Amino acid sequence: MQNDNLKSYLHLHVIVFIWGFTAILGKLISLEALDLVWYRMLFASVIMTFVVLLNKEKVKVPFHIFIGFLLCGIIIAAHWLTFYQAIKVSNVSITLACLSTGAFFASILEPIFYKRKVIWYELLFGVIVVIGLGIIFNVETKYTTGIYLAVSSAFLSALFSVINGKYAKEYDPNIISLYELSSGVFFLSGYLFFAGSFTPAFFALSMNDLIWLFLLSSICTAYAFSASVKVMKFLSPFTVMLTINLEPIYGIILALLIFDDTEEMTPLFYVGALLILITVIANGIVKSKKKKQLITD
Repeated sequence: MQNDNLKSYLHLHVIVFIWGFTAILGKLISLEALDLVWYRMLFASVIMTFVVLLNKEKVKVPFHIFIGFLLCGIIIAAHWLTFYQAIKVSNVSITLACLSTGAFFASILEPIFYKRKVIWYELLFGVIVVIGLGIIFNVETKYTTGIYLAVSSAFLSALFSVINGKYAKEYDPNIISLYELSSGVFFLSGYLFFAGSFTPAFFALSMNDLIWLFLLSSICTAYAFSASVKVMKFLSPFTVMLTINLEPIYGIILALLIFDDTEEMTPLFYVGALLILITVIANGIVKSKKKKQLITD
């Protein structure tokens, strides 16, 4: 089991690195945030349908579980919507840095959903992450709307991770991903339909957008989404959420390399980002020591 935990933790870091590309792709794709999320979830749903059919996996689930998957699909759709809207109104670096507040939200939500006591060091690490974020807020005040959207996205991500952590221990990740991605598409389609957004212009995609959307939907969504659910079998939602805080680090580095001038931030911004990275490492060390103590005891 300990070996499985280590493999899952390393696998999670690969997934988070892939997720670091999603913000880059969000900026490269010219679509509005809502349109982008709809296409992302639609393409990913189609891919997961083929995966499930090829593996001949059992699709039927109890009705109350289906309702839970439906709720998670709506939450993840809202998370991505606020995430990409934040990128559109600010930039990649600000949006990714704000996602770090997800660890703080997870430290509060997890004890409520799992009916356990608050672990002091989880709350402490969450607070430290918020301090790192506060440093960033202090020096980047012109991106207020983007900050609010990104923090909202972080809360939704934490809520999704905590709820999905329960399902991940009982159901196949491909089935979970299929239901949740499809639910998100259904929810967004209903909104777009009644808003009269399904026009010929909506479906007129440029070749560049189509290529980036396919990459976003296949590797960054279908694969990464299913794989992230799988690692939840062995890792706590808080550990998953805190490790996701590396996404800003990976994404910011990529954004600096690709977009250069529009992503260059003040030195204090990187101090805050470094504080987040140190917190992630500290969490890994503390959890490793706790596990060793349990084994020896």
